[in-house]
Amino acid sequence: MTSFYTNEELNVLGFKSIGINCAISRNAKFYGINNISIGDNVRIDDFCIISGNVSIGSHIHIGPYVALYGAKGIVLEDYTGISARSTIYSAMDDFGGDYLVGPIHQESCTNIAGGPVYIKKYSQVCAHSLIFPNLIIGEGVVIGACSMVKHSVDSWGIYAGIPAKRIKERKKGLLNKLGSK
Repeated sequence: MTSFYTNEELNVLGFKSIGINCAISRNAKFYGINNISIGDNVRIDDFCIISGNVSIGSHIHIGPYVALYGAKGIVLEDYTGISARSTIYSAMDDFGGDYLVGPIHQESCTNIAGGPVYIKKYSQVCAHSLIFPNLIIGEGVVIGACSMVKHSVDSWGIYAGIPAKRIKERKKGLLNKLGSK
């Protein structure tokens, strides 16, 4: 048995949709698989957790130990990537003290807020980063390692820190490699 599911196995797992040429680890876990769509040429490494309403475009690599919690939706556009041990939340508990925290409590005792997370094409989230709910990571953005993104970020920049701030412009030479302008 190989480390990755075969095409035949992927086609019967119950994804909303699944593309071609996907390498998905047998050690990745999917919750609400019927709400998860995956494009072509996608690799998902060991020990990932993908849950909820998640749309993964084409030409994407998701590194090991990544968690995508898509209760309110996560969209990864084409040519994006999420590096090892990064986490993306589309919903988050209220930790202010007026509510209980966690999925084990009655809904009336919790306060869950959030909204969809969009990661636009050609963007990369580097290792150990944390992305909060209800934001857009603009086209061509790089989020530096160990960063925390709490608000939307503009296109073609490199952001880093806690909270993440724009530290420099990102070049667009990669567009020439794809024949884009």
